[in-house]
Amino acid sequence: MPSLFDPVQAGNLLLANRIVMAPLTRNRAPDAIPTPLMAEYYAQRATAGLLISEATAISHQGQGYADVPGLYGTEQLDGWKRVTEAVHSTGGKIVVQLWHVGRVSHNELQPGGGQPVAPSAIVAKTKTVLLKDGVPTFVATSMPRALDSEELPDIVHTYRAAALNAVQTAGFDGVEIHGANGYLLDQFLKSGSNHRTDDYGGPIRNRARLLLEVVRAVVDAVGGGRTGIRLSPVTTANDAFDEHPQQLFEYVAKQLAKLDLAFIHVIEGATGGARELPERPFDYAAFKAAYRSGGGKGAWMVNNGYDKALAEQALQDGADLVAFGRPYIANPDLVERLRSNAPLNQPDQATFYGGGARGYTDYPQMKLAI
Repeated sequence: MPSLFDPVQAGNLLLANRIVMAPLTRNRAPDAIPTPLMAEYYAQRATAGLLISEATAISHQGQGYADVPGLYGTEQLDGWKRVTEAVHSTGGKIVVQLWHVGRVSHNELQPGGGQPVAPSAIVAKTKTVLLKDGVPTFVATSMPRALDSEELPDIVHTYRAAALNAVQTAGFDGVEIHGANGYLLDQFLKSGSNHRTDDYGGPIRNRARLLLEVVRAVVDAVGGGRTGIRLSPVTTANDAFDEHPQQLFEYVAKQLAKLDLAFIHVIEGATGGARELPERPFDYAAFKAAYRSGGGKGAWMVNNGYDKALAEQALQDGADLVAFGRPYIANPDLVERLRSNAPLNQPDQATFYGGGARGYTDYPQMKLAI
């Protein structure tokens, strides 16, 4: 059976091990521009088989939180290039997570103070982050407006352009499309947030249309072997809900299987919370089987609350990659700690969002014997 520390191929990406650093929003990119400190942060963690960057907005309209990075301006791309060069200088691999938050935003973060956009004009029962006197502050999201169908081709094009910018200009090894956690593509997928009556609403086929159009456009731009997607069938994050998630996501899996993707990244249960949700049952094995039966060959990545024992069991059960989130905040050398069964540093929650080096690049690494 494969070990966490064995190499694996994920599309065009040959990964040194099966440990993935999951996307972690840290709110340390003023004006949406990645900083040299961010380059240090990612380089510290580059022994992971794959780094997935923090969620990165494809456009100003796609922004939903203060001080998160973007991919739509020259300074942003230059900042990300410093990050990818730092990661590559240590032999690491990094992909960027492409993000449009949709309704999980606030007027203050939108172009011209406008409304956030969504499939339907339904406010998300969740919060976002604004800076108040320099302090990250959680505030309720604003009422969104429903996107006109005529606007959707431009959103698809913006995803495509962001993917090209990421790979050709910023130097990323690939991209991950964020289709999870109640953000825009997930909002279109799920019946709780999509009440449209046009070709992008109603039946599963219609609600999945925007996500699949985006994936096809990104694959056309950078290749399926450099493209992954993140999905969260039953998460409670950001007021995400669907009445029939099993049918929805098995349909999505069969469609994605045709696109020769590098990986499918699945959040099991509630993002950052319970792995099992009795009130929202879901058969992940059947979900994966739907993907494989449709011809999908991408690496299967699992995520949510994994430790070493659970990760090893997941590999035995057929997963190819295991994503670790919070452990990577405080353990830049997580691969070596897992390999040697060393204790883990505990993260300082007060420094998760915003700030500088404290709680970001100053966690101690193990002293290895020479």
